[in-house]
Amino acid sequence: MKLMTSLLLATSMLTVTAVEARDDIGKYPIQSLLETSKAKSALLDVPLYFADQSYGSESSKYGEVITNKKTNAFNKSDQEACEWVMLSALKALQERAVKEGMNAVVNIQSYYKKREFVSSTEYECGAGTIMAGVALKGTLVKL
Repeated sequence: MKLMTSLLLATSMLTVTAVEARDDIGKYPIQSLLETSKAKSALLDVPLYFADQSYGSESSKYGEVITNKKTNAFNKSDQEACEWVMLSALKALQERAVKEGMNAVVNIQSYYKKREFVSSTEYECGAGTIMAGVALKGTLVKL
């Protein structure tokens, strides 16, 4: 019985060390995502400005906020899961702007694993076997 227990324990330890969690970081286009019907139905009517995109003058500024969203990636392509979670993160920024009395989110940048990725054309997403995540940082303003 001790031999059987030892063999099971050794086998499970080998199995655990052989399994590695996947966390691939990909970059995906922003504009094509925002043009989808999914985006049009999911997002609010709060303007979003990425990186250094120009916007009108601010009448007031709430400040910088961060959102970190995850979604189920099981049985989805990385891009499909990342698009879904990006929309969720953008909507969270929009909802926060409304909650704070602001009407736009500016200087949006990726902030996955607290690493800044600043782009007006792409966002960064981490995708694994069962989860995908997007973290964004943006400034809430009233235009």
